[in-house]
Amino acid sequence: MSPDANRAVKRRSRISPERAAELFALVLDRLREVGYEALSVEAVAAEARMSKATIYRQWGGKPELVIAAVRALGPLDVDGIDTGDLRGDLKAYIAQYHVMSAMDRGMNRAMVHAVHRDPRLMEAVRQAVITPGLAALDVILARAVGRGEVAAGCPALPYVKYMLIGTLGSGMDLGDTVDLDFLDGYIDHVVAPALGLPPAPRP
Repeated sequence: MSPDANRAVKRRSRISPERAAELFALVLDRLREVGYEALSVEAVAAEARMSKATIYRQWGGKPELVIAAVRALGPLDVDGIDTGDLRGDLKAYIAQYHVMSAMDRGMNRAMVHAVHRDPRLMEAVRQAVITPGLAALDVILARAVGRGEVAAGCPALPYVKYMLIGTLGSGMDLGDTVDLDFLDGYIDHVVAPALGLPPAPRP
């Protein structure tokens, strides 16, 4: 192992999983209470009785720390989605994001406002959540094209990501209740027809 790799391992090992979990819980509490802008690494470090330098060394800054804390709530498991057909894959995919967004609406509201004010947080969210999620969606759609479920030249393919992201945010924007039944119906009656899928079987 190279000296640089050794140093990286030592940096990562300085905070135990238990201490990291305590820190993440504290970060999320502060995020709910004061919002992202007023949250400071210094205050979190003092309350956690942890060195500010240790936090910066481990995570790099406030955006990365907040993202790590949000991700610690639970894994967003979209990489392994493969139900055997596109309709099922899309429902499983959007359900993962729904679970994440519904887990803590107060915290999510704080995050939505924050990403538009802090370019570093936006980039951290992009790297940790958006880019991997879109890559997984690309795999799902490409697999459906390979199976012949969707025509390779289907004009709706480039718009699927916008359709899914838009409906996930509609509950917060419009004040509506977006639950899994609503999302299943959205896939069945909006996304699937746009992709040329046959109608969903009647229950």
